[in-house]
Amino acid sequence: MTRLVLFDLDGTLVDSVAGIWASIRVAVAELGLAEPTPEQLRSMVGPPLEEGFEAAFGIGGDDVVRAVRAYRAHYSAGAMFQATVYPGIADLLARLGTGGATLAVATSKPEDFAVRILAHVGLLPAFASVHGATWDGSVRHKEQVVAAALAAHPDGRQPVLVGDRAQDVRGAGVHGLPCIGAGWGPAPEGELVAAGAAVVAGTPAEVPAALDRLAAGAR
Repeated sequence: MTRLVLFDLDGTLVDSVAGIWASIRVAVAELGLAEPTPEQLRSMVGPPLEEGFEAAFGIGGDDVVRAVRAYRAHYSAGAMFQATVYPGIADLLARLGTGGATLAVATSKPEDFAVRILAHVGLLPAFASVHGATWDGSVRHKEQVVAAALAAHPDGRQPVLVGDRAQDVRGAGVHGLPCIGAGWGPAPEGELVAAGAAVVAGTPAEVPAALDRLAAGAR
């Protein structure tokens, strides 16, 4: 049995705010709403699109459907590739892989988008599997994609999720998994601690030590 380490995508492995924010602006304009505020834009990085639009802009029903459709049309046309790997991530993945860990992605982003982005930035070979939302919306919450990752790797030992938002912490917690907070991501100060992250790593280089501390505590 090998250790199973799950990673969120946006805000954890890659900085993708440029493409996400551009697509949000297009969607909001489609609905005739005011230009998004910085806070509205920041709040959209992490949760599923539907919930993000509802919470940030106070819309519902058909307006949410229209917003998601407009967002994805712009995002899939090229904005999705406006993503850069955070410094230190490639080294972290290589170190964990060399150490024998099984690595997988668990993201609320549509799985097809996640695979294409990971391939584009060169990270896809590091992962044994990628798990994301389905197009029909039946799978989109963090606890659902974590469940899919756990099912794909039933022999994974001491599974843990590395993620950058409160949704990651809570989604992992549904399955009894600790979450290492990605402190280099876009979460506001204190969000990860307040959500119950087991530890917050300031940089990717701090993740192996955090994993070691969690493993020691589980013995």
